[in-house]
Amino acid sequence: MTNRIDKINYYLNIAKSVADRSTCLLKKCGAVIVNNDEIIATGYNGAPRGRINCIDLGYCSKKKFFPNLRHAGYDACRSVHAEQNAIISGARKDMLGGTLYLVQFRTDSGEYEENPGCCQLCRKMIINSGIVKVFVRKNNSEYIEIDVEEWIKHDDLIDGKITY
Repeated sequence: MTNRIDKINYYLNIAKSVADRSTCLLKKCGAVIVNNDEIIATGYNGAPRGRINCIDLGYCSKKKFFPNLRHAGYDACRSVHAEQNAIISGARKDMLGGTLYLVQFRTDSGEYEENPGCCQLCRKMIINSGIVKVFVRKNNSEYIEIDVEEWIKHDDLIDGKITY
């Protein structure tokens, strides 16, 4: 009997470490793309290359300039999402059939995001990247498993059930 961690939590732990590089003042997110048991790319949320990060500004630009936006308003955010940064860091041919592991936690409490998931733009990018499965951490040992094919079949933008 060993205490060896399972592969899913292994990659989710790596995504958690990647999230520690986040430059967002509200939420730290880390993503790892894996295919054939090899890490293809990683990404965390932060301002585009060369732009000033919120941690360097000392404030969240979304909260400062758009305080009434609660769930949406992604265009008001300085950050590129972790999933997006991972996808643009890898080659599509290497992501085809791959899996994305995602961890999101609040900076104020250190707790995992209560309702973790991917925004609509990230979902579209994941679909186009060829990734077929997404695992999102709920807590230290539980996770959500998402079959990307379900996002294709159940298009929230048509069904009128947009979730963030």
